Amino acid sequence: MSADRHTPVLLERCLELLAPAIDAPNGVLVDATLGLGGHTEAALTRFPELTVVGLDRDSDALALASERLEPFGDRFRPVHTVYDRVRDALDELGIDRVAGVLFDLGVSSMQLDEAERGFAYSQDAPLDMRMDRTTGATAAELLASYSEAELRRIFHRYGEEQLAGRYARRIVERRAEAPIERSEQLNRIIADATPQAARRPGHPAKRVYQALRIEVNAELAALESALPAAIDALAVGGRIVVLAYQSLEDRIVKRELAARSRSTAPAGLPIELPEHAPELRLLVRGAEQADEAERARNPRAIPVRLRAAERLRDVA
Repeated sequence: MSADRHTPVLLERCLELLAPAIDAPNGVLVDATLGLGGHTEAALTRFPELTVVGLDRDSDALALASERLEPFGDRFRPVHTVYDRVRDALDELGIDRVAGVLFDLGVSSMQLDEAERGFAYSQDAPLDMRMDRTTGATAAELLASYSEAELRRIFHRYGEEQLAGRYARRIVERRAEAPIERSEQLNRIIADATPQAARRPGHPAKRVYQALRIEVNAELAALESALPAAIDALAVGGRIVVLAYQSLEDRIVKRELAARSRSTAPAGLPIELPEHAPELRLLVRGAEQADEAERARNPRAIPVRLRAAERLRDVA
């Protein structure tokens, strides 16, 4: 796959929000979810004095992005890691504070488009779903080893699937007959287990795939650790922009940004002490969505929710 096929979501809006912080001498931006490097390429082109530290757990994506960004020389610093290790990555590069952080969450274009990765229910492939194929259990291994109760839990929690119990039970029944190793097998099991009256628009396995992917990659746990670490790495005046594509991610982002943008002063104090002042200033009202033109041009922008904030003060 060519990195050029990647269409970054909300590219101009991301750069607009980050610009006041990163358009400065010696500015450093952390692209915490590098993917194929579309956002980073645009930032490096737009802001000639900027350096970008690009993090990604997917070594294939990192290699393609590095090739794409080679013309920028040492202004691009690739790091093979999960984004919850952002502080470790910066320490290894000798960077204390950064001007900006960008998170473009969820599964990447390459992971969806390459059938053999097993992320897409629309193509028959081995059920892998690991963002980093060098480590961890695959979705097929998870389906083979998790109990019915564990499967029900992840389908309900991470897929918000109302038929979680029914699907978990059917999977356990079918795996006793033969291993569930390919997406076509899982699709058929889910389709057969879905009552006609419960069918929704789209593929009935969509939420199950989301749940499996989140569990395989421990995505929500990583995000819960990564957001505070990334905010702490921002210099005063630095900015963070986060693109989320499903409600579970967006809730975590909303909660973290909201908590840090409120005063912690006890009720009734006549004045707000500096240590109680908000750490962040929210830059957008609620969550922004892509406009109709971008949705038509790039269908992957349809579910996106953008949130952004500026660092107001250091915390002692």
